[in-house]
Parts: sequence; C-alpha cells; structure tokens
Amino acid sequence: MKFIAAPNPFKGSFAAPAAAAAIAHGVRAAFPDAEVLEIPVADGGEGTVSALVAAHRGQLREVEVEGPLGAPVRAGFGLIDGGATAVVELASASGLPLVPVEQLDPRRASTYGFGQLLEAARRAGVRRIIAGIGGSATNDGGAGMAQALGYRLLDGAGAELERGGAALAKLARIEAGDVDPAWRQVQVQVATDVTNPLCGPNGASSVYGPQKGVTAEMIPELDGGLGNLARVIAADLGKDVADLPGAGAAGGAGAGLAAFLDAELVRGAPLIVEAAGLDRALPGAACVFTGEGRVDGQTVFGKGPIEVARRARAAGVPVVLLAGSRGDGWRDVLAEGVTAVVQITDGVARLEDLERAAERACRELDI
Repeated sequence: MKFIAAPNPFKGSFAAPAAAAAIAHGVRAAFPDAEVLEIPVADGGEGTVSALVAAHRGQLREVEVEGPLGAPVRAGFGLIDGGATAVVELASASGLPLVPVEQLDPRRASTYGFGQLLEAARRAGVRRIIAGIGGSATNDGGAGMAQALGYRLLDGAGAELERGGAALAKLARIEAGDVDPAWRQVQVQVATDVTNPLCGPNGASSVYGPQKGVTAEMIPELDGGLGNLARVIAADLGKDVADLPGAGAAGGAGAGLAAFLDAELVRGAPLIVEAAGLDRALPGAACVFTGEGRVDGQTVFGKGPIEVARRARAAGVPVVLLAGSRGDGWRDVLAEGVTAVVQITDGVARLEDLERAAERACRELDI
C-alpha cells in the first residue's frame, strides 16, 4: 500500500519535514511493507523553505544579510526544481524572531536584508522565486527591499531615504536605474493569505503593526508613510498598489513586491501544496496523513492541512489529520475532506507521540 505523509509545520514544536518522517515511521510500524511518500507542506509562513526543500530533495543555501535593525544575520533560501526555483522566507532576514521584544521599532526596522536575500536567490540562476512573507518585524512597505535591489528612494533634496517606516513620509521620488535588468526574466510569486489593503483601518499599520511594537500614537505616522509610498509608486512606477488585496501583508511588503518586482500575490496554501508535488503523488494512495499543532475553527481558513485534504478528496483518497490539540470548531475540518482527526497527546507533542499516533491510526481506523 502507498501512503502519503503531508503535514504542516507544528508551530513551536517541530518542522514539517521532521513531522513527515515521524508519521512515516509510525505508518511503517503498522504496515512494514508500506510505501510512504514524505511530502511536507506549508502555507506560506514559517517552515515554507524547509518544507519545499525536503519535498523536492532540494538544496539549502545561506547568506549573510542585514537584519531588521541593521545587525548582520544569516538567512537561508532553498533551491528546487533542479535549481530553476528558489524559495525564500522574509522572516529569515527581516522577521520578528530576529529582534528582542524590548528593541522592536517598526519606525526603524527595514526589509533591506530581505532584498539582499532575494538578490542572492536571483544570482543563483533561478527563473522563479516563491516567497513566504509571514512574520515580519517591519512596516516599511518593502522600501528597504527595493533599496537592496538597486532602486533609489529619494527625499525632496535628492538624498537617499534612511531605513524604516518612519522615513517614508519624506519619500519624493523613486529611480530604478541600478536594478539589474535580469529581474525581468524572473517570475516572483508571493504566498500570503492576508487580503488587507496597504493603508487605513484595515491596513498594515493598524492591523498588524501592534505585534511589531506599533503603538496607537505611531499608527498615523506609519500609515501616512505607507500612503505616501503608494502615491510615489503610482507616479514614478505607474502601479496602483494602495488597494491591492494583500498589499498590507508583512508591513506592506506585499505592496512593495508587487510594485518593485511585478510579483503576483497568491493564496499561500494552494501555492505551496502544489509546489510540493502532492497532486502527482495522490493517484493510488490508500491514505494521506496531514497534521498541525492545533486544529480548530480557524484551520479551514487557508491552512496547509485543509488544502491537502481538499486535493485528496478530489482524488478520492481518505485523509487523517494528526493534531497536537483540538480547539473550538475543530469538527469544521470534517466538511473539507478530512476523514478523521486524531489528537496526538493531551500534553506537549513530541515527535515520538506523532509517530505513535500515526501507528495507532493505521491500526484502529478502517484504512
């Protein structure tokens, strides 16, 4: 029999590739002769790079870039499809985990390092870049990223803007003369399930800013800066990003990617699950095992396991969802293609618990 292990990352516990391996061990404990394909998935957030690299047996590369507040950090990207596609995560270069809570300052935090990471990926010779942009510490609309790529962001006196969201209020002109023309040959797809516009009460500063240190007093300043960025982009680049769905993602980096790299903003889970190769593996499978740290009523909204379940249902393959815990509304997943939900443990989930849960599901469920 053929089985598929296609879990999401278990946030705070273990990455998707480790979870897929544990599930595979559990299945083989019940069915020693089983073929188990490990296809870890993600939905555009943390773990996107590791999931796709593991699913494709790709390569990981590491480069030194500028962190959110200027200190150097090591950030990685993945190469898949024989080196034709790169996978990057904004958070690895410009993310919240890189800044101590007491130092969070979205007025100064920049996506410059993310731009350096993108440039390193392009120089690896790729034709396509998949970018996950969750978990940013920034609110600069991708301005720092643009500067790292060679755009000149100038104030009224012709001086280069300083890093960070506060400086955007002084932006007067954008020049693209130093951007490598090779970018025109690279397709950029951005995985995000955020549909927020760039500015306003539902925009980046108001909705997502507080988790990055934005206070109520800072919102008008930062929101105004993003609005000014959108106006200058429209005037100098001819692109309207202010109301683009998803423009507010990652402190406005969604808008920046669309404006500066002609990126396509797409739903995260379908993009990543398709890129992982699940559809090609489904024919002939007896069962798909997916999973995540917590399943509840929010799981059906853009999470990787539900995208796995929907595709498996279309192929006529049953799905077992292994969950670290179950919250209110967890039964909603049963209407989306999940055949059964198995809770791993009542305590903190470990890989051995996940392995035993997969084995137990094989022995107890009618697979």
